[in-house]
Amino acid sequence: MPKIRLGVNIDHVATVRNARGEDYPDPLRAALQAEKYGAESVTIHLREDRRHINESDLKRIITKLRIPLNLEIAATKEMLKIALKRKPPFICIVPEKRKEITTEGGLNLNYRRKFLATIIKKLKKNRSRVSLFIEPNLKDIKDSKNLNADCVEIHTGKFCNLVNKNKNYKKEFVKIKNAINYGNKLGLEIHAGHGLTYKSARILSNIQGIKEFNIGHFLVGESIFVGLERTIKKFKNIIK
Repeated sequence: MPKIRLGVNIDHVATVRNARGEDYPDPLRAALQAEKYGAESVTIHLREDRRHINESDLKRIITKLRIPLNLEIAATKEMLKIALKRKPPFICIVPEKRKEITTEGGLNLNYRRKFLATIIKKLKKNRSRVSLFIEPNLKDIKDSKNLNADCVEIHTGKFCNLVNKNKNYKKEFVKIKNAINYGNKLGLEIHAGHGLTYKSARILSNIQGIKEFNIGHFLVGESIFVGLERTIKKFKNIIK
C-alpha cells in the first residue's frame, strides 16, 4: 500500500508571533522541526492581508527546507506573481475572504473560471504541482480534472465539526468517500485537510485513496502541551 503523506501547516506559529509583533516563535524553526520529525511537506498560507505568514517567511522557508513547501494562495494576480517568482514545488489554490477567521469552504470553480485555468496553466509550466481546495462533491471533482489540476484537497471542515460535536457524521463521510473514489477514477491525486484532529483523521484514514493529509491548527495547538515531535509522530501513526 502506498505511503500516505503528512503535510504540517505552520501558519499559527506565525499567528502567535504576530500577536506581539516580535520575531518569535519563528515559522522557519517550526518548518525545520516538522521536517526533522517526519513531515513529508510543510504548508504555509500567504494571505492577502498577511495576518500570519509573510513574504519574508516564504523566502526563508523555501530556501532552507529540504522537503516540499506547499504554498496556499488565493487566485489573484498578486499571488500568482509571488508564486511564479518563488517557485514552490507544491501550490494549493484556496478561496479567501478578508473577514473570515479561517477558510470557510471550497473554491467556487465557476467564478472567474477562465482566469483560474490560466493560473493553473502558468503554475504548472513553472513546475509547481497544483492542487485545488474543493468541497467533497462530484461536480467539483470533475471540474478540477477539466481545469487540469494535478490534485484536489477535499475540504473536511464540515465533517470534522460533526465529529467534534459528537453528531452523526455518516452522511458527510459518505460524501467524502464518494468524492475520493471518483477523483481517483479520474486520475487526480486526492488530499484531505481542514479542521482535522486525532479523532477525525483516524476516521478518514479508513478511506482508501487519500494520498496526503494536511493538518495545522490542531497540530500546532496540541504541540504546545506535548511538543511538535510527539504530535507529528502521533498523526503519522494514525494516518499510515
